[in-house]
Order: sequence, then C-alpha cells, then structure tokens
Amino acid sequence: MKSIITVQHTQSMHHLNGMVGSWTDWPLSDKGKEQAETMGERLKKETEGKEFLLYSSDLLRAKETAEIIGKHLGIKPIFKEVLRERNLGKAVGKSVAWLRENQQCQEKTVDDRLFSDAESRRDVWNRLKDFYESILADENEYILIVSHGDTLSIFNALFLHLSAEQLSDVDLFGMAGGVSFFQVNPDGKHILRKLSDLSYIR
Repeated sequence: MKSIITVQHTQSMHHLNGMVGSWTDWPLSDKGKEQAETMGERLKKETEGKEFLLYSSDLLRAKETAEIIGKHLGIKPIFKEVLRERNLGKAVGKSVAWLRENQQCQEKTVDDRLFSDAESRRDVWNRLKDFYESILADENEYILIVSHGDTLSIFNALFLHLSAEQLSDVDLFGMAGGVSFFQVNPDGKHILRKLSDLSYIR
C-alpha cells in the first residue's frame, strides 16, 4: 500500500500584498511560518514510525514550508522544478489587479492561456504527469509533497484518474495550508482520504 500526503504551502506574502504568486519567489509571511510549524508538529504525531520521502517545489514559499515540516519529521526535502506553480508568463512579478486588467484570454478550457507566454493547465498536466507516475512506481511507501494550489489541483485529478479534458468542466482546488491524504491499495484502488484539510494549521 502506498500513502501520499500533499501540502499546499502556507500563507505567503503574495496572499497579503495583492501580487501574483505564480513563478514569483515570494517568501512565507510570519503567519505562514507559524502555520508550517503547527503543521509539522501535527504531521509528526500522525506519521510517527513511518519513513517519508519529501518532495517540494523549488519556489521559496514551498521550500520554506517543506523545510519547516522536514525539520519536524527529521527529513530533508528534495526540490523539484516540476512541482512549481503554473507559470503565468507576463503576469509574473505583477499585481493581481494588473493581471485582471491585462489578461489576453479568458480561461474556459484546459488549453486556454491567460497570456501568450503563460502555461495552460494542460501544460502543467503534461509536466507533472511523469513525476506523478514515477512516485506511484517508486518503492517508497510513504511520500510527502509540498506544492501550490493550481499544481496540486492537477495532481488531484491525476490521482483520481480524470482526464486532462475533464479539467475544462471540473476542478479540485484546495486552500493555502491544506493537507490531503491519498492511498493506493495493494489491488491498485485509489482512495482520497482527505482533501485540503485546514485543521493542520489551526
């Protein structure tokens, strides 16, 4: 049986200052650091005796979340660019207000891009798919992943065997600081135990 825990990074400065997250390297806020400490303490209690492999996005807000959790679990994160948030192209480094005023396309399907140089959700699906398949095939029984909202929404869809095309009609988004639990049984059945549980930061 394989157990996978995903963590959406805790409160970041871009949640407070009206700026776009995406590939901009925002750090955690003070509250975000406190949330990560609380999460690490609670995950340690729940996972005691289990040896996790910890993967994280290499963007600062995810790195800081992963490092704090890793400190509590006694493990070091492995940083992966593939786990980054969706690249929003021209909007990176801009405000959310600027994005809304200047976006070139309304996102209605999985293939739409807000800007010509941005990633679509299918692009994120394609870059995440090989990583997803590799952790399912990995011999490690316990996997912990720290990433971002849009990226983890696509991970959720992959785990539940949705197609990329279905993301034009459905979404499985979480919240900052949300923790999700997934399980693959020996018979191959995929089970979603928790989705974006915020009790770990309270």
